[in-house]
Amino acid sequence: MEACIFDLDGVIVDTARYHYLAWKRLAAELGFELTPEDNERLKGVSRIQSLNIVLEIGGIDADANERERLAEKKNTWFNELIAKMEPGEIFPGVKALVSGLRSSGRKVALASSSKNAQLVVDRLQIRDLFDVIVDGSMIEHTKPDPEIFLLTAERLDVPPPNCLVFEDAEAGVEAALAAGMKCVGIGSPTRLGKAHLVLPSVGAFTAEMLSQLEKTDQSK
Repeated sequence: MEACIFDLDGVIVDTARYHYLAWKRLAAELGFELTPEDNERLKGVSRIQSLNIVLEIGGIDADANERERLAEKKNTWFNELIAKMEPGEIFPGVKALVSGLRSSGRKVALASSSKNAQLVVDRLQIRDLFDVIVDGSMIEHTKPDPEIFLLTAERLDVPPPNCLVFEDAEAGVEAALAAGMKCVGIGSPTRLGKAHLVLPSVGAFTAEMLSQLEKTDQSK
């Protein structure tokens, strides 16, 4: 593994809860409740895709202009929430893991489908942790399409099979595997069982696990 690629939401910091609060507020305004279970479907996909899912859950039809207006309203609320984020919200163990990987000579990148990723990175003061940062504004197709991970590997100048991805969403795991990369799922084994390894948090990852993954066949 020459490089490790980290998703942002739900892997490095819990911005997922801010997305949920914003979508929940929008759903309430539209007259229905968005549950935490519903929110699982929104992880790892684009803003418009998420909106389409929310409208589907609520049984609401809207034309393109109305969808754009609703998506922008949700994004405004989300930005208000993340504007108050602080460096202390980074998950335990993240900085130590990244530092260890870089000390071992591996490259480290951030790959997030969110178009707000750069703002979050600056709020958390973690820009200098990564060799490369790729966000949703740089890609055409969102996860589970592998485009974001293939672009990240290209910018790292590392072959995709030599990259290890950390993801918390089913769509993200599928994208990593489609890119020909190994993947560590962060969260539920039930949802992320396709990953090569599933852990409850990034902080639980160890050098021994990395060594084992390097010996594991790509096909699992």
